Amino acid sequence: MTEITTRTLEANGLSFVIDEAGDGDNVALFLHGFPESKHSWRHQLPLLAKLGWRAVAFDQRGYGDSSRPKGVKAYDIENLMADAGAVFDALGAKRRLLIAHDWGAAVAWAFAMDRVRDLEGLVIMNVPHPAVFARNIVANPAQRKKSWYIFFFQIPWLPEWVLTARGAEAIGRAFSDMAVDKSRFSEADLDHYRQNALKPGAATAMVNWYRAGARNGMRKWAPDKAPVIDIPTLMIWGEEDTALGIELTEGYEPYVKDFTLNRLPGVSHWVQQEAPEAVNERLEAWLKAKGLAL
Repeated sequence: MTEITTRTLEANGLSFVIDEAGDGDNVALFLHGFPESKHSWRHQLPLLAKLGWRAVAFDQRGYGDSSRPKGVKAYDIENLMADAGAVFDALGAKRRLLIAHDWGAAVAWAFAMDRVRDLEGLVIMNVPHPAVFARNIVANPAQRKKSWYIFFFQIPWLPEWVLTARGAEAIGRAFSDMAVDKSRFSEADLDHYRQNALKPGAATAMVNWYRAGARNGMRKWAPDKAPVIDIPTLMIWGEEDTALGIELTEGYEPYVKDFTLNRLPGVSHWVQQEAPEAVNERLEAWLKAKGLAL
C-alpha cells in the first residue's frame, strides 16, 4: 500500500496542508470542492503514485488548516488559480496533471483555459465547463431550481449559522443525504468534514468561494468567450447528482478538443468518494490510453 504523508507547503504567500504519495517532478495535483478537503482524494492518491505521478492533494485556501485569508475578494477565481499554479511550482513540477471535483473542478476548468501553467491532462468530476453551465442556467429552469443554494449563500452570516448549527450537522448531511451508497461515508469521514467547518472562520471562508463566484463569476469564460482547451480532458460524472443535471455533460465540442466522458449510473455528486473503484478504473484506463501513465 502506497504511503500517504501530510505536511505544510508555502505557496502564493499562504500555507497549505498537503497529502502526498509518490515522489519526483511529475506532479498530479488534486483540487477538492465544497464542503470537502484533501481527504476526499484518499482513494485516488495511491493510484496516481502507482502510475508514476507524485500525487498531491491540498486543503485549498479557507479549508482545514491551510491559510484562511479574510474577505470575499480573497476567494476570487484568479486567486484560486494562482494557488494551484504556485503549489505546482513549490513542488518543482515539470509535468503537470490536474484532477478536480466540484468547486475544485471550476478552478481547474479556468486554470486550463487561462493556461496558468502547462498541463499534460485535465480530469474533471461532477462540475460542468463554465460556458456549458452559463448556457444551462439561463435556458433550463430545472437547473436554476437545483442551484438555489448558490443564491442562499449570498446572504450575510445566515449560511454560516445554518452550516455550523448543532455541531455542523448540515455539513455531514450534505454527504450522507446526497449519497446513493451511504456506507461509503463512515462516521469518521463525516466527522472530519464537520470538524473542518467548525474551525474558527472556516464556514465563512468556505461560503466566500460562492460569494466571490457570484460577484465576479466565470464571465470571462462565457459561451462566446471561452478559449478552446486543447489538452486531453476526462470528465467522470455521477449520474445521481441532485445539484447538477445530467444535461450538463453535453455540448462540449466547441470548448474541449479532446474530450472523454464517463458517466456512472447510480452514483451521486460525491463520485470519487462514493464509487472509488469505478472512478479509479476509468481514470487508469484513460491515463494509459493518453500516454499519461508514466
